[in-house]
Amino acid sequence: MKEMTRVEGVRSEAAILVGVLLPDRDFQEDPLEELAGLARTVGARVEAQLVQRREVPDRATYLGKGKLESLKLLVEQSEADVVLFDNDLSPGQTRNLEKTLRVKVIDRTELILDIFAHRAQTTEARLAVELAQLEYSLPRLKQMWTHLSRIEGGIGMRGPGEKQLEVDRRLVEKKIRDLRRELAVIERRKERTVSARGAHRTVSLVGYTNAGKSTLMNQLTGADVLAQDKLFATLDTRTRRWQLPGWGPVLLSDTVGFIRNLPHTLIASFKATLEESRQANLLLHVADASSVEVLEQVKAVYGVLEEIGIEEKNTLLLLNKIDCVQNRERLDAIYSRYPNAIPVSGSTGFGLKRLAQAVSQSLSKHFREVEVRFHSADGRLAAYLAEYGEIISRRYDPEGHVTVHCRLPARVLEKISDTVAEIIPRDADESDRLPRDPQPADGAA
Repeated sequence: MKEMTRVEGVRSEAAILVGVLLPDRDFQEDPLEELAGLARTVGARVEAQLVQRREVPDRATYLGKGKLESLKLLVEQSEADVVLFDNDLSPGQTRNLEKTLRVKVIDRTELILDIFAHRAQTTEARLAVELAQLEYSLPRLKQMWTHLSRIEGGIGMRGPGEKQLEVDRRLVEKKIRDLRRELAVIERRKERTVSARGAHRTVSLVGYTNAGKSTLMNQLTGADVLAQDKLFATLDTRTRRWQLPGWGPVLLSDTVGFIRNLPHTLIASFKATLEESRQANLLLHVADASSVEVLEQVKAVYGVLEEIGIEEKNTLLLLNKIDCVQNRERLDAIYSRYPNAIPVSGSTGFGLKRLAQAVSQSLSKHFREVEVRFHSADGRLAAYLAEYGEIISRRYDPEGHVTVHCRLPARVLEKISDTVAEIIPRDADESDRLPRDPQPADGAA
């Protein structure tokens, strides 16, 4: 893959941003704001921008002929090193654009893959990114060998370019198979690790990149997770203990951020990393309320969740960075679509008490709060309650009995109902519970 310059002391690459707005994409303000953020993330210097609205992309160059001439002029005037597209290009379109513009052309997927490659820290993340890069480059191998001509003639006789292409293709396909096997082993190990936490409730932070998930996690848990104002600052899952008031300890996980049109190869490759979200008891969907494209970002996250098969999971929508919202009308538009969203601020701590209450209530949805009284010599039952329930307190009496105040899943309560001396319901009052459903009022995600 083509590399973006980011070494200190080396001149940053001058970039021109290009976006083709198709009918299915409608943004209110700057349509290339996100692409500019991606460009800055890789150290590029944005020199100019070009936007075109089209019903369908041009099959050869994605842009129309007139806009292509304008882009060529921009490249020459700004002495640009690279053109960054906010669209996904075919190998042929990339080849034709580079031939016309005489500079590197990088599409949205390749740019995101490049960022992931430089942000990956763990072995798991590096393997996932490498797999995604190879799957992206496989159909583009032919472009890499156009400098070798067909010098051997005759039917069935191939030039060195085609021979090298065949060798490279076999090598890449073998590497892809090897990486998939390695990631499958990691995925099974991750599934076992996450499943082994059955005694603890798990909550997972998901959301658009740079929505403030890590900052929020630091506020809630006192952790020291890397939190930067950058796209994809964190690629690896981090899990911390969160002492939830009114409930007890839960495990809170911070996962990789999503983005609009996240490459499918990345979603598949990061399946092991996303296992925390797949098996969580509750998702906290963190959205940047200050972003002008917050509704599009929320929609994009729901799309990724659907793609990895967890769209039906219990979810709370959090409007983070609420202290940075300047436009009250935009905030009203968010609430009209997501009336149950909870406003919070990871930087100031605003709304975190209400958030904790909502999480506690949501986790209690399938639990019953009870007192279980049994003989203290029944160690097997005591261990069973500790493993599958949340122990709140224990009381011992002179007759040798123990009363355990705990929260138990309904299925566990049914299982022990015939084996203990007494079960006393202690369910909390439902009247002051917050709404839990973050879905839009019209039912659309």
